[in-house]
Amino acid sequence: MAATTPFPASVQKELVPYLHFPKEDVLKSDEHKKLRQEKLDKATTIGNLNHSKVAILFEDIHGLKRIETTIWATTEESIVLKRGSTIPIHRIVDVEFV
Repeated sequence: MAATTPFPASVQKELVPYLHFPKEDVLKSDEHKKLRQEKLDKATTIGNLNHSKVAILFEDIHGLKRIETTIWATTEESIVLKRGSTIPIHRIVDVEFV
């Protein structure tokens, strides 16, 4: 899965609650959606076991963003970061293991 622009804006996890997310999915292919879910499940596991960070590429209403953080939980609709901040899964473009 490729990002839509080569230079996503870096975001601090403390700012995530102030971002606004459109309702449509950034991924169109079922294959890419399945791969995204597999990466999120793996990232959640390593986040809980090793406290390892991942880079999450996602889009809010202003465009592509990148955040390096630990994913503490994955629900059916969103990922949960430290302090309860959430990012909707349908807005996640990719997960990179750093």
